Amino acid sequence: MTVLKLFGIIYFCGLLPPSQEVLSGLSCAVSPRAMQNVLSDAIIHNGLLQQHLQGLVLPNIMGQGSLLNSPTSITGLHLVKVRLPRLSVVLLPGIGIQLTIGAKLQLSGNCLVGLLSELIDILVDVNITANIKCTNFESGTVQVVIEDCLCILGAIKIKVLSGLLTLSVNEIVLRQLTATLPALLCPVLDIVMNLVNIQLLGTLNAVIPVGTAGTIHYQLASVPFTSGKFLGLDLDGAVKQVGGSIIPHDSSPSALPPLLDRILLLALRQSFLNAVLTLLLQMPPQTFPCAPDVFSGASRLQEAMWTITPAGCSVCRGTSPLSIKLMLGGNPLILLEENKATVELGVLIQVFINRIDGSVLNLLLLKADLALNVRVSIVGGRLVLRLSLGSTSLSLESSDVGISNISVLKPHCSSLLVETLLPMINGALSIGIPLPNVLGIPLIKVDVQI
Repeated sequence: MTVLKLFGIIYFCGLLPPSQEVLSGLSCAVSPRAMQNVLSDAIIHNGLLQQHLQGLVLPNIMGQGSLLNSPTSITGLHLVKVRLPRLSVVLLPGIGIQLTIGAKLQLSGNCLVGLLSELIDILVDVNITANIKCTNFESGTVQVVIEDCLCILGAIKIKVLSGLLTLSVNEIVLRQLTATLPALLCPVLDIVMNLVNIQLLGTLNAVIPVGTAGTIHYQLASVPFTSGKFLGLDLDGAVKQVGGSIIPHDSSPSALPPLLDRILLLALRQSFLNAVLTLLLQMPPQTFPCAPDVFSGASRLQEAMWTITPAGCSVCRGTSPLSIKLMLGGNPLILLEENKATVELGVLIQVFINRIDGSVLNLLLLKADLALNVRVSIVGGRLVLRLSLGSTSLSLESSDVGISNISVLKPHCSSLLVETLLPMINGALSIGIPLPNVLGIPLIKVDVQI
């Protein structure tokens, strides 16, 4: 199971010891099992190892012969197939990972013993173990370095069509392959791991559109690190408006929770979420008439206003209809607490009349401070937030007609906001916040925790 954590940050992939603090916008922890599956897919199941071993050039094997045995030469030896490949991963704290690949290599060539020439097939067990670490971090990329590569040969089976083999042939093949194969296989593993590194970095360094509002540029923020229980990744998530600038967000230090039995822990920080909410909720002012057939909340607000409008306001009941304008007053702020997420949002509510001469009569300008409850889900690799009204605090900003007591308006303003503003906000948020495809691990069976 994958777990997505929302704390005073939201956790992403995090592989940190509980005491270690992170300063990046997102963090992630990948379990050894998940890392093994990722590398098995990239190296073995996708045929990368087979592809690069296919070009293996093996030296000719020559035997001098003796009084009892004819001279032997094996030429044109090449790889036919990698059989039963298997891969395992061990995390080395503070170093990186230890990768072990075991397989049976099927080789084929031409064998000349004395005057007899025929095809020869060789099946050899190999076991390659290498320590792999990341270094030279720069601009979201790292270099993969292989250290202490060890290649051990196991059982060797040799077959020729005639079935005639001497012990000397077995001894020659075993001796020559033991001397040459390790020096050939370790460089191939180095090439394969560098290609895999490029492939996996592509899942961490990506620019993903957020609807038509802008983009999020996810990028590796530092060199990956390991503990005995997980691989850790810190990521930056630069939130940028279309045709505009980056929306800044602070990254305060925090400690990742334990990975437990999950394969991936993804942590998104509160400040990062605020930047994305600011990107998504850039809504222009919304204006509509106070007509019963438009929004019932608007007509009820109009009726309530007549009860608090000063009696001397002769212009208030003119022929021009009342209009309402809703404007967001500042950027949204998400607050993450234990098992709870709330969005604080300021809204300006203006009730006005357009006069015949083109001027505007401001009957009422209210400031509504909203506390919106957040429901979180993962849909198609995106974090989707859906808001509902929790509480409303109403204050009077101004009135051109002398309105001063607005206590009676609160329930009608709440109805108006639920009917008009919340559907627009939830519509803007419905595209979701795209999450990085960390190492290609799919976000399925996700347990979201705040």
